[in-house]
Amino acid sequence: MSSDYRYKQLENWLLQGITEQRWRLGERLPSIRALCQERGLSKATVQHALQRLEARGFLEARPKAGYFVALKPGEMSKSFSRARIDAPRAVNISELLLDIMRRSAAFDLLPDLNSGDLPPGIVALNRSIGRSLRRQKGEGYQYYDEPAGDWRLREQLALHSARRGWAVSPDELCITSGCQHALFLALMASCERGDVVAVESPGFYGVLQLLEQLGLRVIEVPTSVESGMDMDALETVLKRWHVSACVVSPTFATPAGSLMPTESKLRLLGLAERYNLAIIEDDIYADTALGTAPDPLKAMDCDNRVILCSSFSKSLSRDLRLGWISGARWHDRIQHLKLVTQLATSRYLQQGVADFMADGGFAAHLRRQRNELRVNRDCLIAELRDWSGDVRVSAPQGGLTVWVELAQPVDTLKAYPRGLEQGVIITPGPLFSVSGQFTNCLRVSFAHPWTASRMQALGRLPMLLAGSV
Repeated sequence: MSSDYRYKQLENWLLQGITEQRWRLGERLPSIRALCQERGLSKATVQHALQRLEARGFLEARPKAGYFVALKPGEMSKSFSRARIDAPRAVNISELLLDIMRRSAAFDLLPDLNSGDLPPGIVALNRSIGRSLRRQKGEGYQYYDEPAGDWRLREQLALHSARRGWAVSPDELCITSGCQHALFLALMASCERGDVVAVESPGFYGVLQLLEQLGLRVIEVPTSVESGMDMDALETVLKRWHVSACVVSPTFATPAGSLMPTESKLRLLGLAERYNLAIIEDDIYADTALGTAPDPLKAMDCDNRVILCSSFSKSLSRDLRLGWISGARWHDRIQHLKLVTQLATSRYLQQGVADFMADGGFAAHLRRQRNELRVNRDCLIAELRDWSGDVRVSAPQGGLTVWVELAQPVDTLKAYPRGLEQGVIITPGPLFSVSGQFTNCLRVSFAHPWTASRMQALGRLPMLLAGSV
């Protein structure tokens, strides 16, 4: 038997095992040594077969860990329903969102579950913040921080951004009270009451809340779960209506985790210049990338009309409430609005986070988080694959959530109270739109480890959803 035939035989055997879910998504294959012994093959033959499967996208090689069953790009993200384009409308956010937030359930089916010890990165962060607090001397506590925020933190953020291909000066950054605050400042600076703002559909419900409070009208632009906002649809919108701003998340947009390709980014910038609109980039999920974080849209901004907003809440701690904004041509006004709406940010908190970044703690935390999120994502998608019926699931390469589309006539809004009765909190699809769409969809998070309790809650979802028909 030739060596060529032997490696192909092993390749076919492994592929059959993956297809039949002998090894499920995210699971580790037997080691090279084990395969050599079990199949009676040389190390070179086994490595060649594994490398061929890796090249085809079926496997992922992880340093010092082995080969794992991979999620092929686009494997589960096809044939999703697309949003329709409606005329601009006022925003009215439902009480359901407030109920979910009151339960701290935006990213967890079981928000009351105690997940155990703090991760090492958060322990190190807390130490840095504690040291910063102990260093406070004299009468510094009697003074406010400057409006732009702590210089050293802005310097660390600039260094962090440079690693993603965006050369920004600390002078171009302003510290905020989280990304939601940054988005609020961006909308206030670039829009007037009654203006029309284009958003992704499905898109981030937090933006819809802000539009409602600022008296802005919204127009929803259809969005692909793979490639983000549809530029053809956006151009159609811009030709029909005067739009002042476009809020977009090019990198792992919630709820589906979509990633905008470079050609779409370039087209978006061209449309913004042609139709004179502000682009507000929500970049909050970039550091959750399961691989290398893509360059932000802001890095391609030659016309100074992209306002970048981000924070540490999705990559580090939701409780930290530290964000930042780079305001482009509106930056001076944004700093003034920050002074009005927040006045100042805690000095010791900023200095502690700056130390954490400078000491390499943040980079180390992201490396650990990347591995944990990949395991969590793969476990979730593997379970969703086993649901019966017509189920479509997004396959993000970053972010914290997947978008699940079920066969009509499932109504996830009706399923919400049924879930509460069983202690399970779902996030229904209509929350991600103002037009009543996506009733047969829901967002499911992989931000937390899939403990036995969470797996049991996830397993109850099909019955809950079936009861909503």
